[in-house]
Amino acid sequence: MPITAREIEDLIREDFPAAQIEVQGDDGAHFAATVIDESFRGKNRVQQQRAVYASLKGAMDGPNGALHALALTTRAPE
Repeated sequence: MPITAREIEDLIREDFPAAQIEVQGDDGAHFAATVIDESFRGKNRVQQQRAVYASLKGAMDGPNGALHALALTTRAPE
């Protein structure tokens, strides 16, 4: 079953409630997301992105995952 941009945002927001989140994409499998959150301050980009991928709770796992690809941009607020 395809996933929506809103569903991706909702999954991320569960772990990052105060984040500024923008998810783009409408083909049900390929998306781009920007997540800006204070919790990223002092963390490198890999640590930030791992935290966001973990919030997706398996939506990207294996060939049966609802989400095929997510281009991810993360940073702390300026």
